[in-house]
Amino acid sequence: MTLARLSNSWLPAFPSWLDNFFEGNLADWNNSNFAGENSTLPAVNVKETENDFQLEVAAPGLKKDDFKINYNNGRLTISSEKEAKHEEKDGKVNRREFCYQSFQRSFYVPEKAIDADKIEAKYNDGILHVKLPKREELKPKPPKEIKIS
Repeated sequence: MTLARLSNSWLPAFPSWLDNFFEGNLADWNNSNFAGENSTLPAVNVKETENDFQLEVAAPGLKKDDFKINYNNGRLTISSEKEAKHEEKDGKVNRREFCYQSFQRSFYVPEKAIDADKIEAKYNDGILHVKLPKREELKPKPPKEIKIS
């Protein structure tokens, strides 16, 4: 089972950034880590356990209400949009700056692999944690001992 990242690229001539989390380098296009280049594209850690898949999205400065998480037809989409206002007054000079930040990350998750009704998310200390529980039939089972008669 693989969990892969999807790109919403608007330029079809550019390579698709469909990368496998467990066998390739996520977002390693021309050896660039977009989270380290003043981009609003957050870095994501993905971990697989016996019971679930876990995503950790680094998004400091946001609030839990700033996120939208959707799961539809095998695609998990995490997005955020935030408007930040900063105003300074100094004598007769009035300066106002607006800042809009947004991102959207999509991941392909085969519908047969997870229990979509039990997906959980929480936001704590700048990290969005998303748990995608595996279906019972996909969880590893202990070996069955067979008695000899």
